[in-house]
Amino acid sequence: MNCQPTETPPPELVDIEALRERYRQERLKRLNPDATGQYIRARGKFARVYASDPHMPVIPRDPIVEERDVAILGAGWSGLLAAYHLKQAGVTTFRNIDHAGDWGGVWYWNRYPGIQCDNDAYCYLPLLEETGFMPSKKFADGREILDYMKLIAGRYGLGAHALFHTRVTGLRWDAASGRWRICTDRGDDIKARFVVMANGLLNMPKLPGIPGIGDFRGKMFHTSRWEYDYTGGSNANPVLDKLADKRVAIIGTGATAIQATPYLGRYAKQLYVLQRTPSTVDERHNPPTDPQWAASLQPGWQKARKRNFHRAAMERFARGEPDLICDIWTEINRNLSAELEAEGWPELSIQEFVARREVVDYRVMERLRARVEAMVQDRRTADALKPWYRFLCKRPASNDDFYPTFNRPNVQLIDVSDTRGVERMTQNGFVANGVEVEIDCMIFASGFEVTSDLDQRWGIDVIEGRGGVSLYDHWRDGYTTLHGIMTRGFPNLCFTGYVQSALNASTTEQMSGHTHHVAHIIQEALARGATEVEPSRQAEDEWVRHVRETAIDAQIFLRECTPSYFNGESSEKPRLYAGEPYGPGWDAFTALLQTWRDNGDLAGLVVTKTSQPAGETVPVP
Repeated sequence: MNCQPTETPPPELVDIEALRERYRQERLKRLNPDATGQYIRARGKFARVYASDPHMPVIPRDPIVEERDVAILGAGWSGLLAAYHLKQAGVTTFRNIDHAGDWGGVWYWNRYPGIQCDNDAYCYLPLLEETGFMPSKKFADGREILDYMKLIAGRYGLGAHALFHTRVTGLRWDAASGRWRICTDRGDDIKARFVVMANGLLNMPKLPGIPGIGDFRGKMFHTSRWEYDYTGGSNANPVLDKLADKRVAIIGTGATAIQATPYLGRYAKQLYVLQRTPSTVDERHNPPTDPQWAASLQPGWQKARKRNFHRAAMERFARGEPDLICDIWTEINRNLSAELEAEGWPELSIQEFVARREVVDYRVMERLRARVEAMVQDRRTADALKPWYRFLCKRPASNDDFYPTFNRPNVQLIDVSDTRGVERMTQNGFVANGVEVEIDCMIFASGFEVTSDLDQRWGIDVIEGRGGVSLYDHWRDGYTTLHGIMTRGFPNLCFTGYVQSALNASTTEQMSGHTHHVAHIIQEALARGATEVEPSRQAEDEWVRHVRETAIDAQIFLRECTPSYFNGESSEKPRLYAGEPYGPGWDAFTALLQTWRDNGDLAGLVVTKTSQPAGETVPVP
């Protein structure tokens, strides 16, 4: 495909200073002094929001008492890839533990109508060359992704010992046995030599802390626990015919709501869409996979495509590099590269490149606001749906049906940006902008615990390392790790995610890189007969210093952004969900880890084993 730059207003017609001031004003009216405190945990009467499973019954079982070499906490992409890489490394005595009823993680729980991946599926779905699987279209449906994850688990024999419908409540290091003791809500007592934290980023739904939320007598549910018994239809056939006589409200206009709203508008008697901050919503352009294109792909094509996507979305294209992805994520760099090519590829410093990119950013956002105006008939509604911020301040979205939904007579947008959200709920509905609106059903598209504290985000009550020290306390004043994978004082505990490691444009590629490294450490430790592995104080201090010295300061950009999960909810403490990302970038990070593995000496890790008499430890080479 020949991917061309998009048409945007020329720079002389874009008043950047005026837009910058408009962005600032729009941001200020949305700042909430309560920050993440404006959300509540799904406890008490709301525990069913995440404790229950609308997709699969929980089958009673007896508590399990056992020992394993590895416990993997999670069975989403992180947990699945951890199991895959451990199996490839020859480690087979592991068990995945997850509170869902099967593999899938976010794709298990989220089955709302219209659910699709909003990243290029040829990049997002890992192991395509290894499995021979090919997505049916560019943006895969949620059901296809879930089925593919089960295919991987079956293909590589990963599910024989998976423990589902089981929530981990506590992790405690037992120095006497050199094991982690894992407690669950099913009464299990599992001892594991190693624990891999693969519990993901989008695993704990959050609810808006609206005053009176417990008073509402109608139906309420979170989009990640969609109740088709109430709405009608199914994930496979989302005909929501039971809503024909229902007045429905949905809180949120993020990625989930953008996909679900067209279905609600199509079937509900009346739909109210409650919006605090609009998203950017571009054309979807979701063609089916071209069989001729798929047949033409050469070995290594997926790795090359992922690298292309990462450069396009998070860094910059190489000189003359084509845009293989060609969607909203790559538009700014695609347009900028076309300009630079026309100028003969001038040499630009990083500061000059960022300045040029910022200009293109403003022009692309003008194009996206013009799209709203062209598609939404009511001027007041169109104005409220226009996004006034820099491109990556909120997660970009694409959908062909979202804006036309607001042209339906039964759909009303209620903008609550001036009051920072819904004022309160009543027995019969909600109050917004001083007006009570009666409804039958409230749907929360309010996202997940992304920027909250770790204990709330992970949902594990207790994580105690050596000497009973809480991990939550250990990291309260800042992360301390080696490579973002392990932390001193918590032997044999490995992390995957966003702490002091590099970010990749594709979350699954990032998780694969992390879990591959974790599998190497565990395989080496087991081969050496080690009972404890943890960073030395010197290595950990050096890594933390290196991360901070090479960090890219994004605080100015984040403080200029409207609140979102990228930067938190408060102007006082921007809380990027990624804890101190590695500044030199993904390629430098993966090269560093590969060199570390190739050296074969587990540099920076203190590796010990217990010899006779019990309790005495000696270093293992």
